[in-house]
Amino acid sequence: MKESNKWNANEYNKHADFVSNLAMPVIDLLDPKENEIILDLGCGEGTLAIEIEKLNTKVIAVDLSVSMIKKTKAKGIEAYVMSATQLTFENEFDAVFSNAVLHWVNDSKTAINKIHTALKGNGRFIAEFGGYGNIKYLTDAMQEVFNNHPEYGQFNNPWYFPKKTEYKKLLENNGFNVKYIELIPRPTKIDDIRNWLDIFANGIVSHLKQEQQSQFKEEVREILKPKIYSEKDGWIADYVRLRLKAYKIG
Repeated sequence: MKESNKWNANEYNKHADFVSNLAMPVIDLLDPKENEIILDLGCGEGTLAIEIEKLNTKVIAVDLSVSMIKKTKAKGIEAYVMSATQLTFENEFDAVFSNAVLHWVNDSKTAINKIHTALKGNGRFIAEFGGYGNIKYLTDAMQEVFNNHPEYGQFNNPWYFPKKTEYKKLLENNGFNVKYIELIPRPTKIDDIRNWLDIFANGIVSHLKQEQQSQFKEEVREILKPKIYSEKDGWIADYVRLRLKAYKIG
């Protein structure tokens, strides 16, 4: 998992707090028990790690972003800069929890194997991330703008949005018993599409000049406005989440 996208913890907290705010059903699915040791995989700025530790658990948090880990440590959480495909833990956790991260991991098999290794026997893996159909309007619009500007080069989609059946098979083939997995359409209110692009798609245009990046955002915005914006509701991103609960076999 390369850090192609660059994360600014302050900007993320300002414009993307919906990522954590909408995650409470995933914590409910995790159902943390007192004295459990839980890995928060892709902890962001530590908001959910704090919520989980309030339930008398011990949370260890990892994230690929140095900026995010600094924020998490400042909140008193034990945290490390580490990617999903390079976890170094073995048989340490009662549960691995991950919210809005695994769609950034193209090498899903390696990530699942690392999660499996990190868990204790019969440990559980609870996750939610972008699933099949997630942000299709947005990715189509970005592709269209790149198609209209050959000088931008090729549009490289950084995300992996799997089908339910595909990810279930991947888990089962790599040592997990899947208890629950579901695709959940979840239209999500965002403050402005330009801010969303600044946070989540900056890696896609990092090779472009500043003027081209501004042009890209404006053109994506114009394509999307008649599709996902209204005066009444503002901007509503077409999110689809894949939510799952699986247990390590053995």
